[in-house]
Amino acid sequence: MSDQPADGLPQPRQFWAIFTTGLGLIMAVLTGTIANIALPTIARDLDITPASAIWVVNAYQLSVTMTLLPLAALGEIFGFRRVYLVGLAVFTVASFACSLSHSLPELIAARIVQGVGASGVMSVNSALLRFIYPRRTLGRGFGINAMIGSSTGALGPSVASAVLAVAPWELLFALNIPFGIAGVWLGLRMLPDTPRAGHSFDGISAVLNAVAFGGLILGIDGIGVTEDRPAAMVELAIAVLAFVVLLKRQLNLSNPLLPVDLMRRPVFALSVTASTLSFAAQGMIWVCMPFFLEDVLNMTRGQTGLLMTPWPLTVAFVAPIAGRLSDHFSAARVGATGQAVMVAGIVAMIFLPEAPGMWDVAWRMSLAGVGFGLFNSPNNRAIIVSAPAHRSGGASGMQATARLMGQTIGTAIVGLLFAVVVSGVTRISLILAALLCVAAGVASIVRPSGTPR
Repeated sequence: MSDQPADGLPQPRQFWAIFTTGLGLIMAVLTGTIANIALPTIARDLDITPASAIWVVNAYQLSVTMTLLPLAALGEIFGFRRVYLVGLAVFTVASFACSLSHSLPELIAARIVQGVGASGVMSVNSALLRFIYPRRTLGRGFGINAMIGSSTGALGPSVASAVLAVAPWELLFALNIPFGIAGVWLGLRMLPDTPRAGHSFDGISAVLNAVAFGGLILGIDGIGVTEDRPAAMVELAIAVLAFVVLLKRQLNLSNPLLPVDLMRRPVFALSVTASTLSFAAQGMIWVCMPFFLEDVLNMTRGQTGLLMTPWPLTVAFVAPIAGRLSDHFSAARVGATGQAVMVAGIVAMIFLPEAPGMWDVAWRMSLAGVGFGLFNSPNNRAIIVSAPAHRSGGASGMQATARLMGQTIGTAIVGLLFAVVVSGVTRISLILAALLCVAAGVASIVRPSGTPR
């Protein structure tokens, strides 16, 4: 299609384009969430150890992280619509393969391919929004996107538990098939064509990027486990070397795969930094709080799940409001306000009473969620619009990478604390998370206004 207007799509095509991108995002997020819940069932059914079963999750996460920036670059070259649809199609076929897997190697292989498909969806999702919404309502679009992601994350465990109560784990993956087919059919008709860059794809940079991010993720995950620490240090060393070579190569390119050209823009660099810091803080809290609730407060798994839900639910409620605010006020102010509220929620968690009731925990988690929701949508908008339109793919890929890297770093910090600290891990984690949010708020407020179209 080449009838895409200069500033967004007309109705009703805009609605159906939003529906299509939302559908792909739901599938990618939900699949990442439900696999965690299904791991014990998968381990029993395939007769494997829990440690081996973890690779069902790790393979997907690694695959996504290693391919986000290369697929975003392909989006700039061949069009974001095409990469999104191919990614969704690959994701759907891989979901079918997951549902037919009868051994761990088969399932891991299918999950790797599924991760590549999910990466195709997520790497260009934000870039597509720039061409679906008019600029004056782009913040609202990012708010809706954040609402979809957060509400899906909140509902994921419940959906997985409900399915596993009446059906085998294979159905969790098979459910993607009809929705994936519908998404591809709608996308072919409703998603906009986007401008295409004239440069070629840099395969060498793509390989270096995969080695760098893959080594970094593996190294960060392993550094908190004593017996895995020597291998983790080697993986981190390989990652650093690959990053150095990749960075040196990117500095000489006009359209680099690793968007160093965009990182020279203060608004972009500070927004990406703020995003990484904030997601790291969120990751730390989501990992440490369940241990605190169950091991220290002796709450049941059901109570723990219930108390972890207010955060994503408040994000889902606040994100569209924050998105609308960012269409009228600077992302610096809205984002910094969000981080301040998030810090207040975390500090309130630090000073929980010795024998807190469920409400004592719930309102603190909700307050932190409100702050994160206020921050995330305006910050995502700032990342995308601070890049020129022809570099929307690099901006979109970097936004998704910052989110995943932040969550991974936050999780690794808590894992390391559990390995080296005897007691008080939750309190230390919360203090560090609050400091990360303060740093994210500073990065947010100091960024200048004024962004290119």
